[in-house]
Amino acid sequence: MGIKIITDSTADFCEEIRSQVTVVPLTLKFGDKEYLDGVDISKEEFFKKLETTDIMPTTSQPSPHAFKEKYEELLKNGDDIIVITISSKLSGTYNSAIIAAEKLQDKVFVIDSKQGSIGEGVLIELALALIKEGRNVREICEILKQQSEKIRIVALLNTLDYLVKGGRLNKGAGLIGKALNLKVILKIQDGEISPMGKARGFSNAKKSLNELIEKEGNIDFEKPYLIGYSGSSSTDVEKYLCESYDIWQERHDKSRIVQIGSVVGTHSGPGAIIAAFFAKN
Repeated sequence: MGIKIITDSTADFCEEIRSQVTVVPLTLKFGDKEYLDGVDISKEEFFKKLETTDIMPTTSQPSPHAFKEKYEELLKNGDDIIVITISSKLSGTYNSAIIAAEKLQDKVFVIDSKQGSIGEGVLIELALALIKEGRNVREICEILKQQSEKIRIVALLNTLDYLVKGGRLNKGAGLIGKALNLKVILKIQDGEISPMGKARGFSNAKKSLNELIEKEGNIDFEKPYLIGYSGSSSTDVEKYLCESYDIWQERHDKSRIVQIGSVVGTHSGPGAIIAAFFAKN
């Protein structure tokens, strides 16, 4: 008997913990073509399709049955289960997990991360650390609910094209932004994406991103943090870390760098730099 973690395929986390987490995939659609996210299509394949087609992909949440199958599989061993999902404001995945947990409330505990992508990832890492400490399942769930409020996600987008395609930015503004080499700074707050400003060129955008990190409470390095990148190359994010010693305390740990997946990647496009951390203040 033990405590097991289930999450959904929108969560992005370090490869080293993959074997400790059970993932329920969302369905990803490019036009009429459907894929099980992370099963039928990899992150690399996703970004290749995103960059070579004008079709904006969409996602749909797993069914309650998909969650229930995973619950039943783990419950056979007598384990307690903690389910950590993408924000309920961004997807119906949380509701599917809740429906599947009916009549299993004493064994299955569903947590709305109020985050996405690497924001879910840092909460999952914290959960695994608490399990390792020997905390009981109810204590862990209470800590996760409290700590989820301290998670911050901030991002620097290299292109405005995908915000335009997704209807989050009008085409005229997108053309102006492209001409001026504008980068967008944004954050996820209360489970929703909030633009925080624009900057001209990578150097200014990097400075604005670091200012936003400071404004959001600075990074608590005693807890998990992750740096994400979108697209096929991590070159830009590694350059950013090397040039941002004041924020990252000379931390250049490649194991903390992860490729983000379809949910955030659809809106960011390639070349984004994303940070998820627990705020110190």
